[in-house]
Amino acid sequence: MTQDVIALTPRMPDTKSLLAALHAGGPDLRVNRAGGGAVAQLCTDDGRLVVSVEAPRYLQVPGETTRLLGPGVRADGPVWWTEVRATTGIAEAVRLAGSVAGRLTALLGGTTWPPEAAHTDVVTVPTTDNVPVSPVGVDVLTDLDVLTETAAVVIHDRPVVAATTWLTEVLRTTGQSRRELCLITSPRTRLTLPTRTVLERIPARWVVRHPENGYYDGLSGAVLRWQKGRFTPAADNGLRIADAYRPTLDTRGERQLLLSIRTIHPAHEHLQLGGAMEDAWRTLTGAPPSGWSTAEPVNVPWSQRQLTDLARSRARRSQPTWAVAVGTCDRPAIATVHIAHTPKGVEEHITLALGYGADETAPINLLPELAESLAGRHNLATMISELRAARADLTTPAHYEPPPIPVSLTLGPDTVAELGISQARNALPNNTPTRLGPTTRPALHYPLGDGTDPAAWQRLHHINEHLERGSGETVRPS
Repeated sequence: MTQDVIALTPRMPDTKSLLAALHAGGPDLRVNRAGGGAVAQLCTDDGRLVVSVEAPRYLQVPGETTRLLGPGVRADGPVWWTEVRATTGIAEAVRLAGSVAGRLTALLGGTTWPPEAAHTDVVTVPTTDNVPVSPVGVDVLTDLDVLTETAAVVIHDRPVVAATTWLTEVLRTTGQSRRELCLITSPRTRLTLPTRTVLERIPARWVVRHPENGYYDGLSGAVLRWQKGRFTPAADNGLRIADAYRPTLDTRGERQLLLSIRTIHPAHEHLQLGGAMEDAWRTLTGAPPSGWSTAEPVNVPWSQRQLTDLARSRARRSQPTWAVAVGTCDRPAIATVHIAHTPKGVEEHITLALGYGADETAPINLLPELAESLAGRHNLATMISELRAARADLTTPAHYEPPPIPVSLTLGPDTVAELGISQARNALPNNTPTRLGPTTRPALHYPLGDGTDPAAWQRLHHINEHLERGSGETVRPS
């Protein structure tokens, strides 16, 4: 099983401190570079990878260490986050990772996660004649635990699996090799929204290893078997749901408000992206996002200009942009945004989630105001809002949670114009949508329910059928 150790230091790990940390394996290990120089690897003379050390990330966004590592890990002010990953199959690798991280904190101050892993001893790694060969099409950077012709298996031991730089690199390399990623965790592990969003959109599976129930899919609950080099649903006696996944009595009363927002902007040199996401954040929380990044932990203060510059730079290379944004510590909020240049223009696909405790009310009354602002100022194409009974911290546990229930749908003015105002207005029988914006070019806002009535799904389905008959256009959550 792989083991991550994270050094959290108030001072930047410079060349001297990193060299001192890398000498934790003594003089017999050699240092390689990977990931374009972003990763240092400790390897034996016979070629085995033992430990990988990622480039330090400077976290300027408050609350990220607590969000991803738990309430016992707090950092006062900005902190440098340095990940050290031990490789599978080498008994000494875990202790070596702990020594690398422990030496960094001994030199620079700070703490490690998990705290009990840190020490400063020299760890000797014996050599062997069994030198592994990296399979074709898989970058050694990915530090995989098991690799077959059809699957890449990663065993994660953190309380929360985040969409880190390392994990997104795993996704990239396994996708290029046409393999399915299998992320194995314990039943106590949870996924962040960005991780769940990524896993749902690529060939990947969250595999939960339960000490009594065996293996099951963390998102569907299907009992899994390891067959022919990959995890597949057990075929005996039809599809079966693991007992550990089934609903449990939960009276916490926590809720999540989910928004799926799609904007389409004309491409021009003065275009600034991120405005729709910031507008939604300000309307629903009273403040803008706290920070953003292309991976977790989120480390850079929020900036529409920097997000736009990145998207423009990637568009010049015909590449889309994917980013994560988080809110302040007092209001759980997180979003992902996918930006791509399409034949229609520059499209933003935003998924925003906000968490509310049992004593709080989700501000669904503000959705018409938000819809009008997005339609009038940010080239809104569609917005779907939903409410669900789920954890206020916005993580996904490895057991059943009720699906979200639609609250409202908004069609932007260009979408309404393409469909035809009469076609769009009559999409839902006995329910006239609210006109937003100019009379000559309105957006339409359809209330679907209060987030507690499952019949709202039927209303949304009926609108989709009506719109599809008219133009082939459908709307659905991201």
